[in-house]
Amino acid sequence: MTSAIDRTYTVGQAARLGGVTVRTLHHYERIGLLVPSERSGSGYRLYGPADLDRLTRILYYRELGFGLDDIATLLADAADPTALGAHLDRQDRLLTERLERLSSMVAAIEKERQAMAMGQQLSAEEKLEIFGANYDPSWETEAEQRWGGTHAWQQSTQRAKRRTKADWQRIKDEGDAWNDAVRAAFAAGTPAASDRAAELAEQHRAMVAEHYDCSYAMHRQLADMFVADPRFAKTYEDIAPGLAQWVHDAIHANEDRHPAEQGEGFC
Repeated sequence: MTSAIDRTYTVGQAARLGGVTVRTLHHYERIGLLVPSERSGSGYRLYGPADLDRLTRILYYRELGFGLDDIATLLADAADPTALGAHLDRQDRLLTERLERLSSMVAAIEKERQAMAMGQQLSAEEKLEIFGANYDPSWETEAEQRWGGTHAWQQSTQRAKRRTKADWQRIKDEGDAWNDAVRAAFAAGTPAASDRAAELAEQHRAMVAEHYDCSYAMHRQLADMFVADPRFAKTYEDIAPGLAQWVHDAIHANEDRHPAEQGEGFC
């Protein structure tokens, strides 16, 4: 019996496993980026486990936005044992940078895009009156550039059109009251996995849902931003040092209570 380690795959099978086209694999072979290690008795290309591992790395770097020439260089570095540590450091740095970019984009949904949506209802003076001196008009343009084509943006914009100044003031007041409540729970040493923390997490999800439908999975991704994005974390750290992590943990714990209702995330 052939083990998984010894097994080989045809070009069609390798393409399906990698989620690419056969034409793509042929192109990789032509440029020397991924040459199948074996041939069948009839001369057909056969890809072994090492070839599939290399394909995985190629697709990983493609996802990060590298060109094929750069990927060839990265793979050559990885094959050199003396350069492996630097290669792993580079991977860690690239993933961290990508996470930071995505964190900023997702944070914009709850923060920046709300400001953009308000532009249709509130004057600049009214925005400052309701949201204070920390309100930054540049959030509006940046939010539209990042999220203008998303379903959540469309929902937020449509709902914003129906709101009055009093509605925005209510939303602001509810947010301030939630901040006070979560500050008190954190100061009292309330466990993030407690019923009280779950209640606060649900209140927060409801506040987000004022602007766009927020599944448990989406809420979990937002919580990740609270600790990954320094701008977002500062919102909670200014309330109480350590609060960003506590809110993150509370939302994660609350989502774990609803495995059948998680829904879809942002991506």
